[in-house]
Amino acid sequence: MRHFLTLKDYTKEEILEIIELGLRIKSEVKAKRFTPYLEKKTLAMIFEKSSTRTRVSFETGIYQLGGMGLFLSSRDIQLGRGEPMKDTARVISRMCDMVMIRTYSQSKLEEFAHFSQVPVINGLTDEYHPVQLMADYMTMIEHGKDKNPVVAYVGDGNNMAHSWLMLASKLGFELRIATPKGYECDSGIVADAMAFAKESGAKLYFTNDPKEAVANADVVTTDTWVSMGDEEEKEKRLKDFAGYTIDDAMMKLADPTAIFLHCLPAYRGLEVTEEVLEGPQSVVFDEAENRLHAQKGIMVWLNHQIKEK
Repeated sequence: MRHFLTLKDYTKEEILEIIELGLRIKSEVKAKRFTPYLEKKTLAMIFEKSSTRTRVSFETGIYQLGGMGLFLSSRDIQLGRGEPMKDTARVISRMCDMVMIRTYSQSKLEEFAHFSQVPVINGLTDEYHPVQLMADYMTMIEHGKDKNPVVAYVGDGNNMAHSWLMLASKLGFELRIATPKGYECDSGIVADAMAFAKESGAKLYFTNDPKEAVANADVVTTDTWVSMGDEEEKEKRLKDFAGYTIDDAMMKLADPTAIFLHCLPAYRGLEVTEEVLEGPQSVVFDEAENRLHAQKGIMVWLNHQIKEK
């Protein structure tokens, strides 16, 4: 049985196989063919962090695959009242066929997976957001940006930056990460990525100069500067991230055919301007839709691994 907790657990071949499966299922849906790959399967969706895209995409996705999603807020289940994670895992995994968790700590997610009898999917933690990167790369493929791309990530060295590091180091493309001083990526995650890069040939660069990162890039991406849990630091962060806004001038430094990605929600005028987000190079809403299709690929692939066993 396989879980989907971080891309570091997956090979290049497996990542591309899952994305291709998601693209195939997407093409079927666009042709109004809904194959019940997960007929009568149940997906438990545990949310300790609120979400728009994660809930809608997983709930719609399992339904389109012939199954049913159960929304479980930590406010409504015993997990939020102090029940140990391992007990919750052993109970829910005896009743459902798959579990998606959106939580704070990666260690909490991994504890749940350790005691689960069914596949567990990371819907987001403070350390990683792997389902988003599957959607991002699917979007890059659809827009012809998957052949030796140069990707520039500008912003906080957070779970999105960490996940870009895992994707680039596994697939072997060039990634440039620009963060303000004091907001760099986790050193342990960087070390893991550098080790994978030696095998894949990926080129990983780190800088405090966003213009240096964006120069001639094929893909420019960013994320919110104030994530859930960072609200108390908002004023300080806004000062520290001055100069990191993706605006028209910044995009002109990239390749003329470059695309702009953002996992959303976006705060216009902070990490990205209205003009860029709504401009011709922005593919953020294709990207948002692809959360649905990429995650269907993940769920079907994980279910297939169980069948093969």
